[in-house]
Amino acid sequence: MQSCMKRHAIPELLDGDSGTPAEIASAFSDLRRINTWFGGVATTESMIRYVVRTTGERSFSFLEVAGGAGDVPRIAVSRLLRDGIRIEASLLDRAISHLKHRTNGMRAVGGDALALPFADNSFDLVSCCLFAHHLQPQDLVRFVNESLRVCRAAVFINDLVRHPLHLALVYAGWPLYRSRLTKYDAPASVRAAYTPEEMREILRESSARAVVMRRHYLFRMGVVVWK
Repeated sequence: MQSCMKRHAIPELLDGDSGTPAEIASAFSDLRRINTWFGGVATTESMIRYVVRTTGERSFSFLEVAGGAGDVPRIAVSRLLRDGIRIEASLLDRAISHLKHRTNGMRAVGGDALALPFADNSFDLVSCCLFAHHLQPQDLVRFVNESLRVCRAAVFINDLVRHPLHLALVYAGWPLYRSRLTKYDAPASVRAAYTPEEMREILRESSARAVVMRRHYLFRMGVVVWK
């Protein structure tokens, strides 16, 4: 399915904390619902299960970069544990104010996604959800290379697919959004997203050993970047 939309990246309100604490908390609640109902959690869970099948390992340390309120790894970890897959998750975010919303018991660290404050091979897996579309191609390569440095096995990119129908669905979902930040950021995210073909071309410039890309429910892509 090809997209005829040109990519258009503009700053999103939540990135700049452009709202009151109540509005930001409401935006995180919107993101939790979006990721739970419309494939975000399922995409991350699917990528972890793929790594389990490929490596035979069933226990991983896991870093979620720019993970909002940390809901995606929290829910995925809970679901995977039912099948005996154990994930020890940590969170990183640039905005300390975002970390204040994380009450799920995971370790949270403030830092720059393009210069991760960790030693080489600190985690088995490094992941991001709804972050890649915020980056221009050269910065996306830089982020992936930094993540490959920090991980021992693979990097996950869980993100949107840019497509006119996806944009139409986002506007149709406005009644579900409680925060004015979400009403602005959701369509902006689709316009800034990459297509799978663009993502594959960009990642050719990274230091990845191999890239495995799959499409998921409601215009999601899941990319496993092997170290």
